[in-house]
Amino acid sequence: MSKLPDFEALAIFAKVVELRSFAGAATDLSLSKATVSKAVSRLEDRLGARMFNRTSRRLALTDAGQKLSERAARLLADGEAAENEALAQSVTPRGLVRLAVPMTFGVKSVAPLLPKFLEKYPEVSIDLHLSDATVDLIGEGFDAGLRIARLPDSSLIARRLCAMPRYTVAAPSYLKRYGRPTHPMHLAEHKCFGYAYLSTAGVWHYTNAAGEQASVRPAGQLRVNNGEALLPAVLAGLGIADLPDFIVGEAIARGEVEVILKGWKLPEGAVHLVTPPGGPRPARVEVLAEFLAKHFVKGRKR
Repeated sequence: MSKLPDFEALAIFAKVVELRSFAGAATDLSLSKATVSKAVSRLEDRLGARMFNRTSRRLALTDAGQKLSERAARLLADGEAAENEALAQSVTPRGLVRLAVPMTFGVKSVAPLLPKFLEKYPEVSIDLHLSDATVDLIGEGFDAGLRIARLPDSSLIARRLCAMPRYTVAAPSYLKRYGRPTHPMHLAEHKCFGYAYLSTAGVWHYTNAAGEQASVRPAGQLRVNNGEALLPAVLAGLGIADLPDFIVGEAIARGEVEVILKGWKLPEGAVHLVTPPGGPRPARVEVLAEFLAKHFVKGRKR
């Protein structure tokens, strides 16, 4: 037996155990199925014991395989961690960035930027996850996320990229039919649409220039988990909504909706880049953060 363990075969074996499939391991590791099979056979020959009992439908660990699997899994995890640390220090950004972004903002404001970024950094790949739900960056293995809100205290590292104002809006046809609210408390008498992921749990908070505060829990016929889905009903004159500038800004500019309660302000939101805590950010994440920061800081200056 050679002095060095067959680290490659051990790592491939660990991946087969994790996925309970030779084909799955081959796909995950970007190897051929034959390469995976040969690596496991090589390990079995080296150790003089079978690792799996195989049939056409089932793959089960032998006693020897079971005993080896835990150590092999640790070896694979340690190897991946060592490689990730090395990549973090790499001068040339490379590797995969898993980025979580709110749905509409991602489609309208982030996705159009990615071709330029990918062209500039050809060795970086992006896995863009679009959802309005607040994902667990650490638990779900994301490298970074964009959040549009007043951020609660957390262990995440946050960088403010730009302001994102919110507006209470209604179509002219709605205001003509039902009247124009002049105080937040008047909203209780109106048809208002709700957003499921509002950080204040369905309550709209307002402040005026004199420092007076008002909170209202509006109700109406429609509640959604994506802010853009409210816009058609608002444009149709069916109700009032609280929407961010990236969703409703163009409709305001075209006169399709009007900002109401102009003497009152909703809490000022902002676009934040958030990343998990601990250690230096990998170069691939750092260049994406700088790219987004440069764009959004510049883009909101108007």
